[in-house]
Amino acid sequence: MGLKDRRKKGWRRLFRSFIYAGRGLCYVVKEEQNMRFHLLAAAVMIILGLSFAIPLLHWMMLVLVIGGMFALETINTAIERVVDFITEDYHPMAKLAKDIAAAGVLVYSIVAVIIGIFIFYRPIIDLFSG
Repeated sequence: MGLKDRRKKGWRRLFRSFIYAGRGLCYVVKEEQNMRFHLLAAAVMIILGLSFAIPLLHWMMLVLVIGGMFALETINTAIERVVDFITEDYHPMAKLAKDIAAAGVLVYSIVAVIIGIFIFYRPIIDLFSG
């Protein structure tokens, strides 16, 4: 097998990894109520950002917060599925692992709300005061 063959295999493997990731994302959106809520919240924030014409730096922060939330929700779902796969029986450590993963999403959600307040506080105040 020459270098050309390995490259082709590598590109094919890379392409497949995107396919698998897309399937995972579709699964999380389809099966997880919390992810659908995050998608709705992200859509609202994007519409608000466009409506208020927020500055580029605020857009960058908004994109980071939205992307981070999606990533954490997918990781949380993966942890839940692995725990469910390992044991069907109730086990305190399995519950704890799932609770801790969910806590990570909760903490990030609180941070996201705080950042959203920082971004949209002034435009909303200006809208209602002027």
